[in-house]
Amino acid sequence: MYRTAIRAALLGLVVNLALGIVKLVGGLVGSSFALVSDAVNSLGDALTSVVVTGALWYAQRPADEEHPYGHTRAEAVAASNIALVIIISALFVGWQALARITGEHDLPPVWTLWIAGANVVIKEGLYRYKRRVGRQTGSAAIVANAWDHRSDALCSLAVFVGLSVVRWAGPGYMWADEAAALFVVVAILISGIKLFRTSTSELLDPQADAKLVQQIRSTAEETPGVRQVEKLWVRKTGMEYLADIHIQVDAQLTVDEGHRIGHQVKDRLVEKFASLRDVLVHLEPCPHTHARSVAQQD
Repeated sequence: MYRTAIRAALLGLVVNLALGIVKLVGGLVGSSFALVSDAVNSLGDALTSVVVTGALWYAQRPADEEHPYGHTRAEAVAASNIALVIIISALFVGWQALARITGEHDLPPVWTLWIAGANVVIKEGLYRYKRRVGRQTGSAAIVANAWDHRSDALCSLAVFVGLSVVRWAGPGYMWADEAAALFVVVAILISGIKLFRTSTSELLDPQADAKLVQQIRSTAEETPGVRQVEKLWVRKTGMEYLADIHIQVDAQLTVDEGHRIGHQVKDRLVEKFASLRDVLVHLEPCPHTHARSVAQQD
């Protein structure tokens, strides 16, 4: 699971770095600030891929005395920090685009259109590939990275349109290049803010998806000896989940019998749900059986 996610992140790193360099050189040589802004977008994505790859590698480290729950939160910590870098870089590029929008500059050559057009195709292909990998592995970072590629494709499309307007409408429409750059800036800001909110939310231990929680609850209740699931908390940590479950059992059972049922619940859950890293089972006496035993004593 981790190996597949890391491979996808490395592919994104190589492609984004190559595209970023090509667009940056093309934008500077061809006097297209829209291409420069799109290059910042791709280079930011390359930096994100570096961080995600490192975080996924670090997240595989086994638990130790200082980190009994493992190191899987590294992914969320890395993502939240890189999101801030992306937001700051977008604000800087936006400021530069506003400063240039009324100024005079050279007409971008026709080959800048080819760079923007090729980027649309490549980014859309990366989106489809990473979306598939993200769904297979359950990695929120890879899924988010996939949608980032889709937004990049739309940004490049905006750059393509802006450059086309400048090329065929003439010097009077030079502002279209900066307008396309501002569109890219807005897209980068939205992507960065969304990534920051998602990653920081994971650090606050929100309850997992309701569908997954219900599936875990149903599986636990199907275990022989379990009367009812009283509480169930499932929190996401990296690509995995940690579950805390309180099950009700017959109050007449011995400690050994209750302990055995608890282990059966944990084994069933871990076996059925590959993304469950660990399950903490707590036993509670079933109220009905407890009341019946008290009545019998009276």
